[in-house]
Amino acid sequence: MGRFFEELAEGDAFSSPPRVVTGEDIDTFIRLTGDSNRLHTDDAFAREAGFSGRIAHGALVVSLATGLAWQTGILTDTTLAFRAIEAWKFSAPVYPGDAITLRGRVAERRPIPRAQSGLVRFDLDVVNQDEKVVSSGSLRMLMRMRP
Repeated sequence: MGRFFEELAEGDAFSSPPRVVTGEDIDTFIRLTGDSNRLHTDDAFAREAGFSGRIAHGALVVSLATGLAWQTGILTDTTLAFRAIEAWKFSAPVYPGDAITLRGRVAERRPIPRAQSGLVRFDLDVVNQDEKVVSSGSLRMLMRMRP
């Protein structure tokens, strides 16, 4: 069981285990979304654009971040709804073979007693194996109150 709204205090910090982003992850995301921009498919093209090789989609990194948030355990069975992604920023590329970790904190809480829940803003950083922030932003989640 994850944490109920009442168990989340502003400033609480959490982190996920690392996850290695693979070329297969990128290829699967291409098949799923249809986004076949050559930056994600062609190493030579990506190098010509100034990268070290092909890169992961920003949207893939956000998707992986939400999965990493679930892996922390704090959202399990206590999340009622994913309400918003806010001010998401992409700071550095993610390459196949990079290990990303999610670091977050509870930034804001607002109870909604009539719905027996509360709205929580989580501020998140996705960092790579070199401790560089590659992506960051906030997620707003509707969290269950204790029964």
